[in-house]
Amino acid sequence: MRLLFLLLLISAQSFGQTDKYTLLKPARVFDGVEMHDNWIVLVKNDTIVAAGPQQFKLPAGTTIIELPGKTLMPGLIEGHSHLLLHPYNETKWEDQVLKESRAERMLRAGNHAKATVLAGFTMVRDLGTEGAEYDDVGLKKAIEKGLIIGPRMQVVTKAIVARGTYAPRPASSDIDFHQGAAEVGNVGEMQSEVRLQISKGADLIKLYADYRWGKSHEAMPTFTVEEMKAAVEIAQSGGRQVVAHATSVEGMKRAIAAGVYTIEHGDQGTLEVFKLMKEKGIAYCPTLAASDAYEQYGGWNKASGIIPASIQQKKKSFQAALAAGVTIVMGGDVGVFTQGDNAREMIMMVEYGMTPIDVLKSATSVNATVFGVADKLGFIKPGLLADLIAVDGDPSKNIGAVKAVGFVMLGGKVIKN
Repeated sequence: MRLLFLLLLISAQSFGQTDKYTLLKPARVFDGVEMHDNWIVLVKNDTIVAAGPQQFKLPAGTTIIELPGKTLMPGLIEGHSHLLLHPYNETKWEDQVLKESRAERMLRAGNHAKATVLAGFTMVRDLGTEGAEYDDVGLKKAIEKGLIIGPRMQVVTKAIVARGTYAPRPASSDIDFHQGAAEVGNVGEMQSEVRLQISKGADLIKLYADYRWGKSHEAMPTFTVEEMKAAVEIAQSGGRQVVAHATSVEGMKRAIAAGVYTIEHGDQGTLEVFKLMKEKGIAYCPTLAASDAYEQYGGWNKASGIIPASIQQKKKSFQAALAAGVTIVMGGDVGVFTQGDNAREMIMMVEYGMTPIDVLKSATSVNATVFGVADKLGFIKPGLLADLIAVDGDPSKNIGAVKAVGFVMLGGKVIKN
């Protein structure tokens, strides 16, 4: 009887000690909205339980992590990634789709996931496997099971394109190439494809509202408004957002009319179009870094002082979006350029006219709100998941500090310090 009592006592004591408390003491805290000096953050297991001036007693056994000179922030959220791609100056997109096995691409993706989270990006919205079928779902599950280190993921599986408009394109009409996206040809096929992707694990749906299929390979609209509306209606009924690749004015207008949640790229966007997006509550993901990378891969030397027309137009469209007051989410189309270099987009957003503090919001609280996860991520406040990073210096004064990530906590577990 005495032995049983002792075992019960030990069990009860052990049970009472299962909670793990961690106190983070940085120089300052960006909470997703504003910067605070002399704040601390207390984490219990995987959840933030306190944030602010230290005016409370610490639980016994609390681990204290000093972060001198550093800014503690919510984990950054990448709004437009392709973890199954690697830079096009290493291997052309067409060769990745046609010549790399899915096994190779998944192994690369595992490395990309680790590089991404260690760079401070604890969540990504991954917008298409580009020929790797539904492998993003498998990657997401492997991360969730702890098989590999990586960010939280929202995935689309395969982007949806109008039949005959996407790529790779064979030189001969007698050849059919494996495509980098799912092809549909009418409303019925669109409805079936959306339902199929949801059944395969898609968290959201991506449509190509336009693509380079004009007579001179210029960007032209691909879907009718009715076709895109059919996708939006089904996705919404399943609680999923629809995002649209759109670079042309007409493609953007059709996507807006269809009721998509975000528009990606918007290269030719005008003040009129962005005002319409603001009116409809549609957010904009500019992908400045991808455009910059494309031009450099094509031979542009940034040090020359010559600015290509496409870059001038991209900057003009971004500034029109700022002027219109449209919600801007941070997303660089990483995969076009090096995985883990996601902060390149944030730096360019400042170069193109956005304030550093607004860029920090865009990559944290704004992205979390637009992507429907603000009840869990994107802010530092009690009750949210402890996805936290610390960077050297003050990124609200020097945005380049976001590249100096020295500390990463994911779900209360320190994975980089």
